[in-house]
Amino acid sequence: MFAILTGLGLASASGLNAYVPLLLVGLIARFTELIPLGPSWTWLEHPITLISLTVLLVVEFAADKIPALDSLNDVVQTVIRPSAGGITFGAGASTVELAEITGEASGAASTSGGVAWGAVIAGALIALAFHLVKALARPVMNAMSFGVAAPLVSFLEDVVSFLTSVMAILLPVLILIVFPLMVLFSVWVVRRRRRIREERRMAAQGGPDGYGGHDLGGPA
Repeated sequence: MFAILTGLGLASASGLNAYVPLLLVGLIARFTELIPLGPSWTWLEHPITLISLTVLLVVEFAADKIPALDSLNDVVQTVIRPSAGGITFGAGASTVELAEITGEASGAASTSGGVAWGAVIAGALIALAFHLVKALARPVMNAMSFGVAAPLVSFLEDVVSFLTSVMAILLPVLILIVFPLMVLFSVWVVRRRRRIREERRMAAQGGPDGYGGHDLGGPA
């Protein structure tokens, strides 16, 4: 149960920043016993992997703070963040025997080379969902603030990704609270974006009736 919550939290965090959860998992697995990675995931704690993730995190941190460039970065991250979500969910699920999650009968059939592909796919879909919300919300926030809010919003996303990852590893039960809150916020963001787009469309047409709100029927 805790392994599933760990994977769920890490995948959610990956939708906001791909490299924070990956780097945390690798560092904690390498230097502590908190995350005993399965054989298929030990590459995450290899020094070369950790160095590469650190460099990528620095690049991502900088690129995501610049208006316009952040939207381009989101396009590139459409593949990377779901991949990171799949990896972190799969790695989290590997911390216990798969039979504890799927049952003895289905355990062998659910793996291939020691990888729980169901967990990987679930993690990728979760990360993709949060990534899409982030990508949809950012242009709206940039437009509303003339780009001023971009660095702050991006920094807050990084903080949420970090804190969610830490909770998923140290106190996975808190994900039962954090994950629904993230979902609710995502729903609010999507609805807010639709409302803003509708308001802009109506403003471009000149008013609710499409004619600037003027009476075109002639004099009474």
